[in-house]
Amino acid sequence: MTTSFDCSDPEGRSAGLARAQQAIAAKQCIVLPTDTVYGIGADAFSPQAVATLLAAKGRGRSMPPPVLVPRLQTMDGLAVDVSTEARALAEAFWPGGLTLIFHAQPSLTWDLGDTKGTVALRMPDDEVALDLLALTGPMAVSSANRTGAPAAQTAAEAQAQLAESVEVYLEAGPRPQEGSEGIPSTIVDATASPLRIVRAGAISVEELRAVVPSVLDLGEEPAPEVSDAGPEAEVTSPA
Repeated sequence: MTTSFDCSDPEGRSAGLARAQQAIAAKQCIVLPTDTVYGIGADAFSPQAVATLLAAKGRGRSMPPPVLVPRLQTMDGLAVDVSTEARALAEAFWPGGLTLIFHAQPSLTWDLGDTKGTVALRMPDDEVALDLLALTGPMAVSSANRTGAPAAQTAAEAQAQLAESVEVYLEAGPRPQEGSEGIPSTIVDATASPLRIVRAGAISVEELRAVVPSVLDLGEEPAPEVSDAGPEAEVTSPA
């Protein structure tokens, strides 16, 4: 039975977090606030739960959900080949509106969709979300709306779209603040070198470049390498 909890009230928040934890353990979907918009979440390690999430949104396996984590250190348990530059961005902008795409740990038994061996990770800057993640561990989370519809900025808006496909709704007021437009996270491909923005969002390219100057913007190509040798450089035959 679908239940909604008012997380602005301490008792409602405590009861809501406990019920949401139970729902995640039972492979059901929940709706939670994040620092960008509201999200629909499920156990990242349950293929059944992730399939339920994608079905609730009307989305196929070709659009796998990102994974929210409770702390920066979780990144090393879920990803491999984390570069110095990617780690610097995570340290600078987590918690916050930055999603990083990594090569996934090959030993993990999960199925997020057609990921081609990658995983998109983010640590949200929202107390309710972080409290829940501390209870549940990493969650697959996508914006709480039907595909093609506007992202929900309250749990009530999410419930109007997702209805009974979600077990628990955690209401914590508008996300972001009332009157602000819901801006998604910036997505950076950290499997590439140099790192590359693949979706513009809450963190600007200027902010990213203040930490990692080599980050490429949307559609930008790396500068061609210039050889030190001039046109008159001596040509030698291989030995």
